[in-house]
Amino acid sequence: MADTPTSLTTRRAVIAAMALVLPGAAPAAPRRVVTLLGDSITAGYGLPARAALPARLQAELDRLGAGALVRGAGVSGDTTAGGLARLDFSVQKDTSVCVVALGGNDLLQGQDPKRTKANLDRIVGRLRARKIAVVVAGLKPPAVIGRSYAREFEAVFAAVARAHGAALYPNLLAGVAQTPTLNQRDGFHPNAQGVQVIARGLAPVVLKALGRA
Repeated sequence: MADTPTSLTTRRAVIAAMALVLPGAAPAAPRRVVTLLGDSITAGYGLPARAALPARLQAELDRLGAGALVRGAGVSGDTTAGGLARLDFSVQKDTSVCVVALGGNDLLQGQDPKRTKANLDRIVGRLRARKIAVVVAGLKPPAVIGRSYAREFEAVFAAVARAHGAALYPNLLAGVAQTPTLNQRDGFHPNAQGVQVIARGLAPVVLKALGRA
């Protein structure tokens, strides 16, 4: 029997009503944003985008069911001063958690740890004022550069995190630094396997920060 205009209208109304209650029909909730504010390691120096830290951290967070979107904001060669100067531009207003992974170039330049600490303090303070949860990613300098300087520099990250109630990931390069098979030829930048080690270690800390954001 042919459909009448009335029966067609009724059928369409029923289908529309079912779509409202079917699982998965509701719009997905917006994913929270994790921004990686850093230098060449965050930017993925020497690596394709799929092997860089933002992509690998995204994969690890997805595996953990975090429901977050990772946004890279790394600039090769950046110091803590550079990160501070571009902070408002690089960390967008929709960010829930910001991983501050700066300081490596300060170390390579032999900058005064007090200057690095002051810059990081201002970065984290401004992020916290914006109600953004922060993970401070520290570094462990090799003792060969001078034990006293290494200790003072390493202590900067924990002090800044403690002062602002931020999470601390003590050593971004844990398990990677000075391991030839996990680094590129320059010995400084992790290769794809090294980045995967970093992402695996960092992801649980970021996940916990998301829970507090």
